Amino acid sequence: MFTGIIEEIGKIKRRGPSSLTIEAHKILEDIHIGDSISVDGVCLTVTEYTNDAIVLDVMNETFKRTGLGLLNTGDKVNLERAMSAQGRFGGHIVSGHIDGTGKITGINNDGIAVWYTINADREILKGIVMKGSVAIDGISLTVAGIDKKSFKVSVIPHTQKVTVLLSKKIGDTVNIETDILGKYVERLLKTKSDKNVLDMDFFVENGF
Repeated sequence: MFTGIIEEIGKIKRRGPSSLTIEAHKILEDIHIGDSISVDGVCLTVTEYTNDAIVLDVMNETFKRTGLGLLNTGDKVNLERAMSAQGRFGGHIVSGHIDGTGKITGINNDGIAVWYTINADREILKGIVMKGSVAIDGISLTVAGIDKKSFKVSVIPHTQKVTVLLSKKIGDTVNIETDILGKYVERLLKTKSDKNVLDMDFFVENGF
């Protein structure tokens, strides 16, 4: 589990047929074989590490369904270690299981902030709500606008500085993970709606 608060920007040293080798520094301060690392929002497992890089396994399916398949040597990525029990929960619950990808269709400056407009499929957009949380390339952000084809986020200078988002251009692909709490609520409501009942028993049965 992750929080969407990026710890470090890493750089791709090598992309193999089933792995990524990423240059890193901060996350190597506390890392072990088998640890989960969020790479642009995708949860991957550490299989090797040196004093300046980590190696992570990547399945073909992951390369195909996420923006990781577009990465090349030298590209920069957002990195976050799994949430520590002793750490502060500064973002939101991020699983590292990507729902799909979107394309940046607008980048607009607004004072100190930068607005990003991202087009996404209907299945993704139905899980995005105004003022709700969304993870873009693993970054925890707040939805500031939404319509039938896209949603918008406004990015503060600190986030611009410590993530790769500022280097993105119109037309670039980003990984999207919608709020996991919304997915559970949707699933519970769908299950109960099949029975045509939504009462106090439903909420008690499901721990509310």
